[in-house]
Amino acid sequence: MGAGLIGGLYDGYYPYQKLKQHGDFGLGAPDKLDGELVVFQGKVYQTQNTGKTFLVDDRQLTSFAMVNFFQPDKKYTVSSTLTKESLFHFLDSVLTNVNGLYAIHINGKFSYLKTRAFPPVKEHDHTPLASMLNLQHFFEFNDAQGDLIGYRLPSFMDNTNISGYHFHFLSAQKNAGGHIIDLKADSITIEIDQLDSYSVQVPATTDFEHFDFKKNRAEDIKSVERGKEGK
Repeated sequence: MGAGLIGGLYDGYYPYQKLKQHGDFGLGAPDKLDGELVVFQGKVYQTQNTGKTFLVDDRQLTSFAMVNFFQPDKKYTVSSTLTKESLFHFLDSVLTNVNGLYAIHINGKFSYLKTRAFPPVKEHDHTPLASMLNLQHFFEFNDAQGDLIGYRLPSFMDNTNISGYHFHFLSAQKNAGGHIIDLKADSITIEIDQLDSYSVQVPATTDFEHFDFKKNRAEDIKSVERGKEGK
């Protein structure tokens, strides 16, 4: 669950092989972090904190992931230059249900991308993710081509997941990626899949059983999503 990951539940418990039975598109976090995950066209890729990006071993585990079988309802082509802010503004204009769940695939050319990945942690290390922001590794790309895989989730999804926009990048060569921090898009195609349900697999672990979900982690979630503390 989103709040669990933010609060320090990093140990993997769900194998990628089973995850792919529930979707061919999505994002998540690897076992004990060490980067970011992307699920795209039925394959799972990990971008480590070194920037190395590769197909994962199906027997390995994820600590958090959201996936769906991507079946786009709408498609848009945008040829003008968009910043991250203007891209989200455009998406807001077409994703009219403020309480809707949307899976979003963006493919095209980006004059600039900035991504991040967290380093690995030791087993049962529950340091909150917001306290590890100084350990992030950032990656910058110019004139890149590839895919953004992500979601826009409503406010009522907080704690279970992360509300708002959340995107991970996968380069066209499948050798670079990470969580999106900033971007400038030049020519992109946007595909939208509006979802009508959400199922949760509850971890059967001792750490999860004793985790404090009552704590308000809203500010931590925002900081981790932005990649920095403060507003």
